[in-house]
Amino acid sequence: MESWWLRSCSPREKLPFLFDGRIIMDIQRSILIVALAIVSYMMVLQWNQDYGQAALPTEIAATTSTVPALPDTSAASVSASNDDIPSNTPVAEASSISAAPVANDELIRVKTDVLDLAIDPRGGDVVQLRLTQYPRRQDRPDVPFQLFDNGNERTYLAQSGLIGTNAPDKSSGRALWSSAQKSYELADGQNELHVDLTLSENGVNYTKRFTLKRGLSSECSAKEQQQKKTGCVDPSSYQVAVTYLIDNQSAEAWSGNMFAQLKRDSSGDPSSTTATGTATYLGAALWTSEEPYKKVSMGDIDKQAFKETVQGGWVAWLQHYFVTAWIPSKDSTNQVQTRKDSQGNYIVGFTGPAVQVAAGAQGETSAILYAGPKLQGYLETLSPGLELTVDYGFLWFLAQPIFWLLEVIHSILGNWGWSIIVLTIIIKLIFFPLSAASYKSMARMRAVAPKLAQLKEQHGEDRQKMSQAMMELYKKEKINPLGGCLPILVQMPVFLALYWVLLESVEMRQAPWLLWITDLAIKDPYFILPIIMGATMFIQQQLNPTPPDPMQAKVLKMMPIIFTFFFLWFPAGLVLYWVVNNVLSIAQQWYITRKIEAAAKAADA
Repeated sequence: MESWWLRSCSPREKLPFLFDGRIIMDIQRSILIVALAIVSYMMVLQWNQDYGQAALPTEIAATTSTVPALPDTSAASVSASNDDIPSNTPVAEASSISAAPVANDELIRVKTDVLDLAIDPRGGDVVQLRLTQYPRRQDRPDVPFQLFDNGNERTYLAQSGLIGTNAPDKSSGRALWSSAQKSYELADGQNELHVDLTLSENGVNYTKRFTLKRGLSSECSAKEQQQKKTGCVDPSSYQVAVTYLIDNQSAEAWSGNMFAQLKRDSSGDPSSTTATGTATYLGAALWTSEEPYKKVSMGDIDKQAFKETVQGGWVAWLQHYFVTAWIPSKDSTNQVQTRKDSQGNYIVGFTGPAVQVAAGAQGETSAILYAGPKLQGYLETLSPGLELTVDYGFLWFLAQPIFWLLEVIHSILGNWGWSIIVLTIIIKLIFFPLSAASYKSMARMRAVAPKLAQLKEQHGEDRQKMSQAMMELYKKEKINPLGGCLPILVQMPVFLALYWVLLESVEMRQAPWLLWITDLAIKDPYFILPIIMGATMFIQQQLNPTPPDPMQAKVLKMMPIIFTFFFLWFPAGLVLYWVVNNVLSIAQQWYITRKIEAAAKAADA
């Protein structure tokens, strides 16, 4: 309400007062906006601290060494035991082998410098496996990432056995193996570790042998090993060779088949770092003669079991950054299949060819279990097509050379953050001519914006005349309305491929850059990079011509804010790429716009 003094003043006398009042109101509004922004930022930080990181499970975070619960192998779970035996394969009936459950403290513990696993004597399955060189969280390097588990957080096992008319794995239950020790550990100076499980039945002596290798190179420092420097960790140390030695001392010939499979429940991906809805693939995959990389999702298994006979091949289960795979001999003929058991678990596996062992003779059969990071260079050497489990999506043919270039840059710089920056600069230079064409078109559009405004005033609401006048103006000024769009569309496949490279590559996991960015694979803990990205997007928007449609102009003004919130939970490596790309685009667009506007002014003069 105006005071009596203000009411008595003339309009000219009121003007300075009202002007000062508007300034005060503008200052107050600005202060409120800044305060609201600060409060919102602090609330997001607090939310991220409270809910942004999953809590460590009690079983893993405990300082004491614990073992997972064993599956129920009592008589009440015979159907579950039957589920572990591949279908359509002859198996022996019940024998003298007991189906009593095995106590937790009888698990066989095996530890190397890169793997920490537990073997269940019932079946000889790998029921727990931890990757000691890959911490579950960066702030807890003492807690390794758990790949296989048996009930603490999820069901995820690597199973194998011998089935057949006189083989040890029965329809009534799995074989019960014994070992000389309850724990095995790779000693200093030892490059290979053998773990033998033994079983004797009906005159046949069986040995199930697990062979593991040393992984860390003694020539690398602890820091280089922690940074996963190439050459410091031998990728073959993530594979476990499983060999069955059959000594037939009976009076009859022995015949059986080896099976190997991965069993997992439908729980989520514990290694996923994205909260943007763009999740990497979680599910099964296998090799066939027609498809070197065939995805079989949980939904596919729900609908129909898959079964096919292949030569060699592999079966795998994929998740973000890590893969587990059974790889049989490349010369063997195997039946690969997927199915779902009565407990709702998903199974992907293979059954090998029949092994014949004459009376008094010995025989063997084997397969390789790989359980570790998705290292595509090594996976390719294990089996053809296995490297495709590093799933870059439908643009893999662009993503793979991009990753190769990123690796080359990293081998020189030694830091993945700086490598991303250099790679972004290289890609920007490659597309410089296309970007220049796009920015020239937008600069010309910006230069003729006043003329477009005049045309709009001249023709009013007559859209047809307005469109004709605009096309004549574009023709006169040699402007292609689509010139700013087509070059960007050409670049989009490369940008999308790079997105998947940064999202899927395990090399980015827990890789530091500088200052507060200690992990390029997770979101910026203080959301500074997304805010910078939004600011650069806003600056770039100011260099673009204003759309003639007011509604479209309002929507575009909101885009930097929308994208900033959208990028808050993107991995920092991806946001870093967008920030660098935006900064380079601003510099290029500013230079081109300034040059064209100067030329336009000179022409008008």
